[in-house]
Amino acid sequence: MATPLDPRTGLPVVAMVGGGQLARMAHQAGIALGQSLRVLAASPEESAGLVSADVVLGDHRSLPDLRRLADGATVLTFDHEHVPTEHLHALERDGHRVAPGPAALVHAQDKLVLRRRLQESGEPQPAWVEARTVHDVTAFADEVGWPVVLKTPRGGYDGKGVFVVRGPDQVADLLERHGTLLAEERVGMVRELSAQVARSPFGQVAVWPVVETVQRDGVCAEVLAPAPGLPESLATAAQELAVRIADRLGVVGMLAVELFQTAEGVLVNELAMRPHNSGHWTIEGARTSQFEQHLRAVLDYPLGSTAMTAPVVVMANVLGGAAAADGWAGPPLDERVHHFMAHWPDVKLHWYGKGQRPGRKLGHVTALGDDLAEVRARAVAAARYLADGVVDDAFAFEHEH
Repeated sequence: MATPLDPRTGLPVVAMVGGGQLARMAHQAGIALGQSLRVLAASPEESAGLVSADVVLGDHRSLPDLRRLADGATVLTFDHEHVPTEHLHALERDGHRVAPGPAALVHAQDKLVLRRRLQESGEPQPAWVEARTVHDVTAFADEVGWPVVLKTPRGGYDGKGVFVVRGPDQVADLLERHGTLLAEERVGMVRELSAQVARSPFGQVAVWPVVETVQRDGVCAEVLAPAPGLPESLATAAQELAVRIADRLGVVGMLAVELFQTAEGVLVNELAMRPHNSGHWTIEGARTSQFEQHLRAVLDYPLGSTAMTAPVVVMANVLGGAAAADGWAGPPLDERVHHFMAHWPDVKLHWYGKGQRPGRKLGHVTALGDDLAEVRARAVAAARYLADGVVDDAFAFEHEH
């Protein structure tokens, strides 16, 4: 069967499920490669829907909508993992190429499936059990101690679907609301890390430096690249772990392995089989961004260099501030962007075109340099100003003066 190509360009068409900021940034990367990115968006006002010329309006839970998206595309891929697995199997039976395929993607969709597979392969992970009853959780807590972390197997992200319970009286209601849960020990961790790898259908892999992710209220607030103070042996072990997982599962495209660093080493927390928040720094901070690399990988193009463009790179998310709860009361967005560019001319802005609400990822900024403290201060101050119109006094208007 001939590979579908765009008749206007003679180049591939990548169809991406989801119209969020990941699809938007993948679209931007695709432009330079001459590719047409088609996106499935719930509305034309979604982040990618605002910029892509090829938007299919529909629902990722609808097989007919997914078929409309895949029709004529070279490959179908994802900006989120929430597509019903059975629909992806149906698309493959129809002859469409899905990357990553459903047999791989289910490990990012279902945390229980992931835990079982990691256990079978002997990879490091927290102690866990499948919990259907209160007794399952209390018996587990007798072994690992309270508090225990309960997670919904599917659908959770950015802290959603994750519950820290300190006793059996908190368990029954969660089981009644969510059914079967994943129970995990609460890990005594040093910090959270992310190891990203891209893998092509041919089996070529490319890895970036391991990064530290700084979480606030379950949402990634900052990414520090490379992870400061991480011993080279542990960084290499984390990269090798990510490559093993990608190879074993047959991942095609980007894989982010979210890790807990402990006193003994690293433990696998979760997987994402798509571009990931922990890799946004690569747009300016690496020779090949995660978005370009994902497109290269799903199209089986040779992968690009992952070398860093500066010794230190810090990405800070612009999160909707408290003012967004009652409507923005500070300077209007255009004015904030104007002042941001004046005060931090060397910090790069990526705005997602989304409406404001508290805690929502509205955009991100990236700063590069040699000194971690200075680079981090610039990124955090710039992100805070864009979110709330608040100038950090410690780093006020240094660039203006």
